Amino acid sequence: MGYDLDKKLVIAISSRALFNLEDENKIFEQSGLDEYYKYQIENEDKIIEKGTGFRLVKNLLKINDDFPEKRVEVIIVSRNNAATSLRITKSIEKYALNIQRSAWSGGNTISKYLKPFKVDLFLSANETDVQDAINLGIAAARILPYENQQDDDYHQVRIAFDGDAVLFSEESEIIYKTQGLEAFLQYESENAKNPLSAGPFAKLLSVISNIQSSYPQEETPIRTALITARNSPAHERVIRTLNAWNVRLDEAFFLGGVDKYEVVNAFGADIFFDDQDVHLERTSKFSPSAKVPYKDESILKRI
Repeated sequence: MGYDLDKKLVIAISSRALFNLEDENKIFEQSGLDEYYKYQIENEDKIIEKGTGFRLVKNLLKINDDFPEKRVEVIIVSRNNAATSLRITKSIEKYALNIQRSAWSGGNTISKYLKPFKVDLFLSANETDVQDAINLGIAAARILPYENQQDDDYHQVRIAFDGDAVLFSEESEIIYKTQGLEAFLQYESENAKNPLSAGPFAKLLSVISNIQSSYPQEETPIRTALITARNSPAHERVIRTLNAWNVRLDEAFFLGGVDKYEVVNAFGADIFFDDQDVHLERTSKFSPSAKVPYKDESILKRI
């Protein structure tokens, strides 16, 4: 019987999201694919610096130490080819990351391989690949540059989410963007007892909640937070929605327009997911952050 990925938290991450390959990417953009391949092969033994997604991956993999069988599976999915993959895999070994599975597409799109790997979350620096994954219904986000990497020992994994268009659908955000705040608040008040529809990261939150249920609440290795621009009275529908989904959310912040970056930083997020550049431009300077795009067919693309 083959290796079963169905009951695990499966994270697919590109090499440029896990490691800092921005200089190498500039070689690709300025000199082309052949020069990029040549550089990677010639620098095969040069260990790559940590990237935005490194801390999250390292801390998630530590969870496996608590179980006889893996609960978290991390898979490298990359547009590199097999020949240039050695530098990346040697860096993985150097940092002692227990990553055993990988896919190297040789420049082709990689989104079509995500469902066969049962991926719950896809992180990449490539905007096209992330958009393709979102369109397929997979939780995906574009990693933003973040250089403040620390060598702290393992700590509790901390994952922060925005609400609308991330955990929840964009239905309410559409009303806010097209009709204004007053119409949004009226809509939320009228629908306070109707759960919000699931957004692209709802399933991921459920999978995380399932892992958390294996621990006493005070000992869970993953802590989650909702950090949203909503405030009272629009918070009521959010709380009722989470209760209806029967998922756990450890902390919730209803900021009502207050800047998110200080709260994200105080929470100590290993990653913060949001759909708005206005928030991510600041949070990414202090905390690892990633942008969640809308599906192509969303009305928000036409606003």
